[in-house]
Amino acid sequence: MNLIRFNQDPVSLLSELMEDIDRNFIWGSAGLRQMMPAVNISENEDGFMLEMAAPGLKKSDFKINLDNNVLTISSEKQEEQEDSKQNYSCKEFNFSSFSRSFTLPKSIDFDKIKADYKDGILRVSLPKREDAKVALNRQIEIA
Repeated sequence: MNLIRFNQDPVSLLSELMEDIDRNFIWGSAGLRQMMPAVNISENEDGFMLEMAAPGLKKSDFKINLDNNVLTISSEKQEEQEDSKQNYSCKEFNFSSFSRSFTLPKSIDFDKIKADYKDGILRVSLPKREDAKVALNRQIEIA
């Protein structure tokens, strides 16, 4: 029998173990990005347009709530595949959910907010109130 001397630093062993746990058991930042849909928000003189990329979902999967001036868009989707065989050794569920909240400015006309979902993009139109529509560019006279 031969003895082999172990010459690895215990700190580097712990570091490798933690990286392995992060990689295999805890969702890293890439996994969280997949669960959190990307959002684009644009503004023009009439209002704001919020676009959320959420492919693979249906219109009925979304919930959009407005509480005071906080707009929350959320979704929960659970899929379970039926398997007629009872002798399976592994059966996986597919469950995904997300929730994003946005604080809206007071210039939004909350009664006229509209949303539609087409081609994997949720579009939420946030029109401005008439009294909030002011010219963004103007010249100021010097007195």
